[in-house]
Amino acid sequence: GNLLKEILPFSKYPSVSLTALCTDISTKILLAGSKEGYIMRWSIGSFFEDLQNSKNQIKEELCWRAHSTKVVDLFHEEEKNVVATASIDGSVRLWHATNGYYLGYFGQPRKFELSEISELILPCDISKFPTIIKEESKYMEKKKKSEYPLILDREK
Repeated sequence: GNLLKEILPFSKYPSVSLTALCTDISTKILLAGSKEGYIMRWSIGSFFEDLQNSKNQIKEELCWRAHSTKVVDLFHEEEKNVVATASIDGSVRLWHATNGYYLGYFGQPRKFELSEISELILPCDISKFPTIIKEESKYMEKKKKSEYPLILDREK
């Protein structure tokens, strides 16, 4: 019950309420679903290896729009390397866990193709492609206070 670390999860997209969370079995990856329909993949393995080391960070690796409405549940299937997401719109969709590529939806007439994807497709209500975050964001840590605060100079 003790707070281990407080972070500000800034990303390319504005911060919104998280509505679903899951991790892999080894707790190295955290997947979060948002009120806006986004799925974010975070690398948390190094953080849990040494809790005393403040340089170990939680790093966002991937973000994609999975639904046009709120994500209510998600599940990471490690053996097949897929993520299943469910939304309040009633749809359940399947995604490639490593790159956020769309694999299909439950109830579709064709079988799921879980091998490497040759063509990137999106659901009809989504127009944004997945964003892979390659470098650590400078916003991941709390900003330090400025050494030179603004001072009102009435003479100027």
